Amino acid sequence: MTNPATSSGLSGVTEAARQAPGRGLPPVHLWHPEHCGDIDILIRADGVWLHEGSPIGRAELVRLFSTVLRKDPDGYHLVTPAEKLRIRVEDLPFRAVTMQTADGVLRFTTDVGDVVEAGADHPIIVETDAATGEPAPRVHVRAHLWARIARPVFYELVDLAETAEGRLWVRSGGAVFPLGDVE
Repeated sequence: MTNPATSSGLSGVTEAARQAPGRGLPPVHLWHPEHCGDIDILIRADGVWLHEGSPIGRAELVRLFSTVLRKDPDGYHLVTPAEKLRIRVEDLPFRAVTMQTADGVLRFTTDVGDVVEAGADHPIIVETDAATGEPAPRVHVRAHLWARIARPVFYELVDLAETAEGRLWVRSGGAVFPLGDVE
């Protein structure tokens, strides 16, 4: 890295993320530092995190960064108590890559290790692309952060769905979520 401010920013982000106990999350919602600039990190639509155009190959480092990720009105940022660095996200920051069902709850695991139980606080939303008709399912992870539900996982959801009033629905945690129209 050639920019000392960026190097210090990346180091600061890594250090703040490491302070989260276990797999817990740092209290980024309580941190309100000044915006320090942009850092060349991109989360691609397929979930790959890039730094300066190269994939971040260490899953542990991606997990660390994901714990200090926050979405503000002006975009996605990695946030520490002292710094706020904007990053780019092509679609959504996370992917829901597996799903388990138990006791009436759909439990999703993301590509960065978060586990989310769908329900009133973590809804499943399926939007449909008007041009292609393709569904774009997502599940709420935390704060303003969402996970795109991977296609194989969406197929699992459709297999679990009930049909009512010409629509497919799934239930989880006492809530009901529409998946789309029955064709």
